[in-house]
Amino acid sequence: MERSATATRRRPWSSCAMARFPACGFLRMSHPGWKRGGRRKNERPCAVNTNRECSRASGPRRKHGFRCIPTSGRECCIWPSRSGRCSQTRWAWEKRFRRSPPARFTDLPYRLVFGPRHKRLRIYDAPEFFTIVNYEQILMDALDVNARMRPDVIILDEAQRIKNWTTKTAQAVKLLQSRYAFVLTGTPIENRIDELHSIMAFLNPAVLGPLFRFNRDFYVLDERGRPEGFRNLEQLHARIEPYMLRRRKADVETELPDRTDRTFFVPLSPDQQNRYAEHEAAVARLLSIAKRRPLTQQEQEKLMRELAMMRMVCDTNYILDPKDRACPKLAELEKILEECRDNENGKVLVFSEWARMLELVRELCERLGIGYALHTGSVPQQRRRAEIRLFKSDPGCRAFLSTDSGSTGLNLQNASVVINCDLPWNPARLEQRIARAWRKHQTRPVTVIHLVSENTIEHRMIGTLASKQALADGVLDLRGDLKEIKLAGGRQAFLKRLQQLMSPIAPGALGPPEKKKTLPIDRALAFSQLARQKLNNALVRCEERYPLQGAHSVLVTVVDRDAGVWREHLAPLHQELFGKRDSDPLAPVKLEVIDRATDEALQRLIESGLLMTATRATRQLYPAPDADAAAVVLSEEERQKALAHRTQAGRKLKMARLLESGELGDEARQAMLEAVLHLGRALAVESRLPEPAQVEDIVQAPAAHCWKESLSAIREFLSTPALPPNIVSAEVERLLQPAG
Repeated sequence: MERSATATRRRPWSSCAMARFPACGFLRMSHPGWKRGGRRKNERPCAVNTNRECSRASGPRRKHGFRCIPTSGRECCIWPSRSGRCSQTRWAWEKRFRRSPPARFTDLPYRLVFGPRHKRLRIYDAPEFFTIVNYEQILMDALDVNARMRPDVIILDEAQRIKNWTTKTAQAVKLLQSRYAFVLTGTPIENRIDELHSIMAFLNPAVLGPLFRFNRDFYVLDERGRPEGFRNLEQLHARIEPYMLRRRKADVETELPDRTDRTFFVPLSPDQQNRYAEHEAAVARLLSIAKRRPLTQQEQEKLMRELAMMRMVCDTNYILDPKDRACPKLAELEKILEECRDNENGKVLVFSEWARMLELVRELCERLGIGYALHTGSVPQQRRRAEIRLFKSDPGCRAFLSTDSGSTGLNLQNASVVINCDLPWNPARLEQRIARAWRKHQTRPVTVIHLVSENTIEHRMIGTLASKQALADGVLDLRGDLKEIKLAGGRQAFLKRLQQLMSPIAPGALGPPEKKKTLPIDRALAFSQLARQKLNNALVRCEERYPLQGAHSVLVTVVDRDAGVWREHLAPLHQELFGKRDSDPLAPVKLEVIDRATDEALQRLIESGLLMTATRATRQLYPAPDADAAAVVLSEEERQKALAHRTQAGRKLKMARLLESGELGDEARQAMLEAVLHLGRALAVESRLPEPAQVEDIVQAPAAHCWKESLSAIREFLSTPALPPNIVSAEVERLLQPAG
């Protein structure tokens, strides 16, 4: 998982509210060990990586794995290199403190806060150097921490816990007072950019200013003050960059083993289909109401419940109905678990958002004789610890079954397979699940398997996950074109996204049927544009290639990764534009989706002479050619050739009109065919495409694209001998006119 560390100097007061997080760490500077690494008073505070830089340093200044800044005897900053979530966070920190030298984080004393309020207060009155608490305790004890403990430094781990400034947790955390603060998070932005504002407001409210100014600076607002787009995202990145130390997983992928992502599409059972249809109909009714007026609070809650129940049914009806235990995903899961059981030392992580789904998985493990560990919110904290130790140490414990309570804060590199029984709404949470196994110190290749119910809301969520990830990558890392990132907010946008996630609804369910959409003239170009909207930064390149043999063309779509997943996602779009109904029998268009690594490997093989290309032409669709490149500069020979064809086409056009006026229809048609052929050759030369040899070739790809909106008329004239020449006379004359 990508991790970001942000630090800044804070005033003794805290203002502004917004965000989310799991564990906090407090340090008191009164301990004598802190003063060993003295610095001059005018030296600036700084932070270092406690694992790398400090391990290489010498001298008392870094003896305890951090740099000291005792300008007043109470100031310091540290940046731990690991984190956890809720109770896991405290255990992860405790484990680092208890390691044997030299791997031990520090020799300074620490204390984990447990117990009822009166015990917690005694700890705050006499704290150790490090005091580790969780967010739930801060929700109750924030004012007591300020009054009794008065920490010099606050470290927030899993800082996305305060991303929503309206939550009580975020408001309680922002009551804490300290001179210095650090936040650690792998997901500073999960859904919206104002989540980043909430986190920065805890560190230093002056960096991004008040929320109303932040919204005005970085959102495009409509006349009612509601956001409808983003702007100035480069400026947002520039403001936070001085406070952010970010190390992305892409930066260390060379240190990690290979990762393979596979998606298994599983059909619903008949009972599941019936239950799914019921909830889908309820959502359809609410969407119909939402098109006419805003939903009431009660209706919005019902909509969220129905959507959640649709996702539950995608796993199994058992989540909602204890009497119905059918679950088609278990059949796929059984095959995977059997393979892992037969693989010596193979261990598996199984994640599901629903605890009842894990009950069925647990029964499956018992039936297969596979040892398992269970980690859910209902398992007591101490028992969770024992389950984690069991999975790590017992060779017979082959499966770790967890809800999202175990998706962060755990190091489970002894597993090499991650199975997602369902997809979360948030791409960061999905990557957090995978990062339990695919992380530093993993020595084996990791296989990630997604079980997705076919043709359901779960199936359509794949594109939603990619668009959310694009926003975070753009703001934090300046990846992709920031101007292309669209705001997925507002009522209409919300309804549109829901409509995309829903399967086709019965006619009349959402009001009068819409008129059939007219297909674009250049469907290949339209495909690349729509694919760009769906894939965002996952789309690397899209080209239309024309093989030497055959009249068909191939849309070659290169994606960053997960080609199999995106192929399933792009297939409906290709079917919509080039399906059997809309397919052009003269020039069918096929689809191929490959990942970036495969594309680069093919290019290397071509350059080395091991592969030969078999295409007669290639048309680049995305990224769009530059304006300068689009205006093809012809050589003198090419200009003369194009001019000769145009001159000949003009003569044949005049001849066709004269013959037609003399009622010589057959001769006029032959002259018009010759005019069209010469004009097609001129257009091909001007576009640097192969010249069509026969008149039938001018309406086949790639020459067909030169005709643009005139293509349908030219094609109709060629395919219908009974049509008179004047049906295309105006089109030919218009295309013969000089550009400009």
